[in-house]
Amino acid sequence: MSHLAFDEKTGKQLEALYRIGDAVRRRRLVRAALAVAPGGRILDVGCGPGFYCAELLEEVGPDGSVVGLDSSAPMLALAVRRCEGHGNVEFHEADATSLPVESASFDAALCVQVLEYVSEFQAGLAELYRALRPGGRVVVWDVDWATVSWHSAHPTRMTRVLKAWDEHLAHPSLPRSLAPAMRSLGFEHVEVHAHSFAAASLDPDSYGVALVPMIRSFVPGRNDVSEDEAKTWAAEQQELGQRGEFYFACLQFCFTARRPS
Repeated sequence: MSHLAFDEKTGKQLEALYRIGDAVRRRRLVRAALAVAPGGRILDVGCGPGFYCAELLEEVGPDGSVVGLDSSAPMLALAVRRCEGHGNVEFHEADATSLPVESASFDAALCVQVLEYVSEFQAGLAELYRALRPGGRVVVWDVDWATVSWHSAHPTRMTRVLKAWDEHLAHPSLPRSLAPAMRSLGFEHVEVHAHSFAAASLDPDSYGVALVPMIRSFVPGRNDVSEDEAKTWAAEQQELGQRGEFYFACLQFCFTARRPS
């Protein structure tokens, strides 16, 4: 299985995706769930191109600080550029299962659509727990890709394309396992809220429409999907949109918890 490579090309695709309306809405939901206070010290695991870090800097203010970690050097380069001019943010290249931070040193931590790419996701959760101070709050956000409902006049092809897309990560339905894993590590007050992301038109600000080019470029050669099939699949979505028949929906899950005081 070959997961998605977070290289410079993917970084640019994700940076564009992070600007769409649905991504802005998701960041707003994540920040509300994290509920940081001015002066807080925040850890972003899998910070990507740094959108959360930049916005959280505004929330913690000059007396707070943000640390962004990512395993991708191209992603970190984008994040550094996005947060230029702030002296209270730092970035480090690191895997989610081995964080270069002191134990019990953060007031809050977030990990948004990251652990679904991590084979040993329990180790990632354990590192989040370790990094938090007693009473610290965590937000873990992931997608259950089995909840995707996507219209096509060729449902068999759609099923094959989506199964091929599942290969871009380690755990396509990770949210089903997160709550018990978090509780087993000692997190308390584990709660989950589901958020729907849906579109009934070819709206470029919607999550499903933004996924089309990424899926189109990833799936050829996987699950017996050919280059021509991937191209035809993407073309059909454009045609459906032009006829007003595009439809996409999925559920994304926001887990919140605390390290015991």
